[in-house]
Amino acid sequence: MNDAIVVLNAGSSSLKFSLFAGSDDLPFVAGGQVSGLYTAASRFVGKDAAGKQVAEKRWDADAKLDHHGAIAHIVEWLKTTHGHEHRLSAVGHRVVHGGMDYAAPVRVDSEVVARLEKLVPLAPLHQPHNLAPIRALLKRAPELPQVACFDTAMHRSNPPLAQMFALPKALSDEGVRRYGFHGLSYEYIASVLPKFDPHAASGRTVVLHLGNGASMCALQAGRSIASTMGFTAVDGLPMGTRCGALDPGVILYLMDERGMDARAIEKLIYSQSGLLGVSGVSSDMRELLESDQPQAKVAVDLFVYRIGRELGSLAAALGGLDAIVFTAGIGEHAPAVRERICSQAAWLGVELDPDANASRAPRISTPSSRVSAWVIPTNEELMIARHTRDLLARG
Repeated sequence: MNDAIVVLNAGSSSLKFSLFAGSDDLPFVAGGQVSGLYTAASRFVGKDAAGKQVAEKRWDADAKLDHHGAIAHIVEWLKTTHGHEHRLSAVGHRVVHGGMDYAAPVRVDSEVVARLEKLVPLAPLHQPHNLAPIRALLKRAPELPQVACFDTAMHRSNPPLAQMFALPKALSDEGVRRYGFHGLSYEYIASVLPKFDPHAASGRTVVLHLGNGASMCALQAGRSIASTMGFTAVDGLPMGTRCGALDPGVILYLMDERGMDARAIEKLIYSQSGLLGVSGVSSDMRELLESDQPQAKVAVDLFVYRIGRELGSLAAALGGLDAIVFTAGIGEHAPAVRERICSQAAWLGVELDPDANASRAPRISTPSSRVSAWVIPTNEELMIARHTRDLLARG
C-alpha cells in the first residue's frame, strides 16, 4: 500500500480536495469538491485521475452541510474508492495568511491554529474557512499530520523597503506591512519556468495571476521581490468583487459622509466592487467579454489599464524585464485579455504572436520578441503536496 497526501482548499461555501500518491513526482490520483456548504444545495463531486466525474451526492434541503460534514464525506469516499491502494499519510492545507510568524510551511497543532486565527481580520474572506477543515481534522483524527502552506510565505523574500508602508515604526513592528498573496501559485510557476524559458527563470519575470482574485508578482531569479497585493488580499488590481488599490481617504469619506461602519465598508470593498461593481453585470470575465452593456466594457478596460500600470511598476522594481507569464482562470483562458495586456506592454518589448495566443500555445510572443510572453497553468495543489511531503520528510 502506498502513502498518499490529500490537499484541501477551503472556501466559504466549498471544500476542494486533491489526492496525490506519495512517490517522487506526486502523481494526481483523484479530486473533487463539496459545494453549497451551509446552504440547502450541498453537492459532492468526485473525479478520477483524468478529471472524469465518477461520483456525485446531493444532500437533503434541510441538511446544510458544514466543513466538518464535508470532511467526513470526503475521507469516507477516499477510503472506499482508493483505500485499498493508498494510505492517507498527511493532509496539506492552503492558508491565505501566515502573518509575520510563518514564512514557510508548518505542521499544524492547536497552538498554530490559535495563532492563525488572530490573522482573520487580515483575510476575512479566506482565513476563517481555511482553518475550518484543520480544526475538523484535529478533532476527527488528531494523529494525522497536517501541514499549513501559506499564500504570503513566498513574498517574505521581498526587500524590507518593499514590505513597508510609510507609517510610524511602531505600527510596522506590530505587523502592519505589505505581505503579498497568491504565493503558492507564484511558487509553482517559478518551479516550472526553467522548463519553458531558462533565461526568464534566472532573470526578471513578472507573473500575472489573473482570476476572480488577481495579483502580479515580480520574480528575480525565481524569488519574489515585489507584489501588487499588500496588507490584505483586497489591495492591488481590481478583481471579481474586490476593489483593489483604493485611496484611504475614500474610506474616511464613506465613514464621515455616508455613515458607513467597518462591516459595511468591508462588504463594499470585498464583495460589491471590482468587475462586478464597475460593470453592474457580473464578476465573471467571460460574461463581461460577451456582454454588449457599456459598463461591462468599462470594467474590462479598467482591469486591463490597471494591469498595464502595475506591470510598469514591477518592471521598474526589477530594473528591466525578460518575460511575463499569464496564469490562473483569466490568465489561462481569456486570449482577448492577454492580447490587450501585451499590446499595451509593447513599450517594454513584448511582441505578441496572435496565432499562438489564440491557440493557447505556451509561448505567445514572437521569436524575435525582446520580452517573451507565456501562458503556464498554475497548480497550487501540487505545490502544497510538495511542501507537505518535504516538511514531513525532514521530521
